[in-house]
Amino acid sequence: MDLILAFELMMLVTSACAALMSGWLWWHSRYQRTLAGLAGFGAMMALWCLGHIFVLHNEPQLGRYLLLANPLMPTFFLHFALRFVEQDQVKAPWLGWARRHIGWLYFLTALVVLLSWSLDAGDVLHSVALGQVFVFHSYGFLNLLYTVVLGVLAHAVLWYGWRYHQGNKKRSIVAMFLAGGWGLLLATPVVFPSFGLDWFPYPMLLLPSYPVLLVYGVVRYQMLAVNALANRALLWLVMSLLLLLLMALVSSIFGQLGMQALANVPGWQLWLYSSLVLLLTAACYRPVAKLAERLIYPGAILDQLLISTWRQQLGQCQNWTQLSQTAAELLSQTLTQKVQVELAAAVAGEQSQLKLRCYLQQGQWQVQLVGWDDMTPGIRLMAEVFGSLLGSSCELLAQSLQLAEAEKQQLSQQHLVEMGALAASMAHELRNPLNIISMASAGVDAELRAHIQQQLKRADRLISDMLVYSGRLQLQYSQIELEPLLQSLLQQFDWQQVKLELKVPAGLMLRADQHRVQQVFLNLFDNANAFLRNQANASLLIEVTQTSEHIQLRVHNNGPALDASLTTELLFRPFISKRSGGSGLGLAIVKRIMDAHQGQISFRTDLGWPVSFELLFPKDTPHV
Repeated sequence: MDLILAFELMMLVTSACAALMSGWLWWHSRYQRTLAGLAGFGAMMALWCLGHIFVLHNEPQLGRYLLLANPLMPTFFLHFALRFVEQDQVKAPWLGWARRHIGWLYFLTALVVLLSWSLDAGDVLHSVALGQVFVFHSYGFLNLLYTVVLGVLAHAVLWYGWRYHQGNKKRSIVAMFLAGGWGLLLATPVVFPSFGLDWFPYPMLLLPSYPVLLVYGVVRYQMLAVNALANRALLWLVMSLLLLLLMALVSSIFGQLGMQALANVPGWQLWLYSSLVLLLTAACYRPVAKLAERLIYPGAILDQLLISTWRQQLGQCQNWTQLSQTAAELLSQTLTQKVQVELAAAVAGEQSQLKLRCYLQQGQWQVQLVGWDDMTPGIRLMAEVFGSLLGSSCELLAQSLQLAEAEKQQLSQQHLVEMGALAASMAHELRNPLNIISMASAGVDAELRAHIQQQLKRADRLISDMLVYSGRLQLQYSQIELEPLLQSLLQQFDWQQVKLELKVPAGLMLRADQHRVQQVFLNLFDNANAFLRNQANASLLIEVTQTSEHIQLRVHNNGPALDASLTTELLFRPFISKRSGGSGLGLAIVKRIMDAHQGQISFRTDLGWPVSFELLFPKDTPHV
């Protein structure tokens, strides 16, 4: 191939590469403003290469203009370097000042270019090596010197940033230095004719590699897309070289086999045809791969957007029921058929043919597909991916609920501590004047004294209940025989005509704090006594049973039914259900004591009695 034609081809390839890189960088500069200067550098390099082509094709004036615009290249690169190295850790006020006043540098560069165009800066002369070349003289050397100075300044800025930056940014600066040295080595022969050296610029045949290496060195650590592109380009280059060797081998074999017509085909034509086939194969690879995937996994359209949507929707759920419903809706909508999702902590929903179960086993969330055997592999794959995301969401939700419960308990304990201190202080302050009132009532008549003493007892009980409710419960566990304990507590009340019935297995033992358990039963019996003793045919039943995990105690009475608006949660709050003469803390104290024993208490209306309280004591309690 003619050397002049090779030079022209390489300049054209370099211009195309630089222009493509410039456009790509300009597009991405919307998100990374640093790349705008590098995009300008690439555009000017593309024009500079076109200037050499115009000179070769007898367009000296246009070629002269483009080649003398050379100083704009380092100006754009210097602008890029100032932005690239400027960060908080680079303590140099002059960097910020230079970047803010970069417009003056562009103005000076434009002035140098305009002077070069208007003055005697260079001519197009005949060359033995290249046919026609551009030669600098007079003011052209000022243009060339200005270009070199700007290039040195740009790399000085990069060197200054290299001293302060770490990691990928430091490696990018090293890559730019290496690419800059390579570019200087390749472009230097362009000035040989200006010094009387009529040599062919062999290094410039490799100039297309310079913009590619420079841009790749800058952004390879910042954009995954660049690494993917470089990977494909390197693969294509290696395959092209292998094809070239293969074509040479095939040509020699054709000659040996007597296929002279094929052996006479030029090697570059065989390589070109093979390269086109390789490019066509590469272009068709992705569509064919998608088609094969759809044939093997029909119905499965999994992409990053769909998975991100699933993850976002599942992550917004606040409880198990919401997570179960959301998961079922997402999967059903994607597959366009009804799917049921069952979680370990969720209530089973409507039955459907397809089920996805997510349950906790040995501390790990497991996923099970039920009824998917007849589904296509693609749909099963989609369900398995969704199940994996659902398992992760279950784990995150469980951790979130545990953290919320721990914070709630901590706040409750803190509130009780503060309330306990306040209650103790109030009890001390109130009991002193109450004692004075009690002593002063000794001098009044008997009827008034009895009334005063009754109210004093009521005030004292209110203070005692407040101290019990707000104080810290420290349990002293012991073995308690339930039947004699309940008998003794029932005898402390005046039941009048109330019918009492006690059903307790003989010898049944309860491990608990006896004093606190007595408070529980006394408060429940006191409430029942207040409503039953003035009622005809009043009845109270206490029945105790035991299961493998609990000792169950139920207290029934046929007194007046409670207000329907009082749910189990509201009933055990302080001062919600306050009977006449009571403190309003009785049931709240019972709830606190049961919680301290890791037990449960609930109000029931489904056991055949107007009023029923159910207490569950755990059998396995700590032995302290």
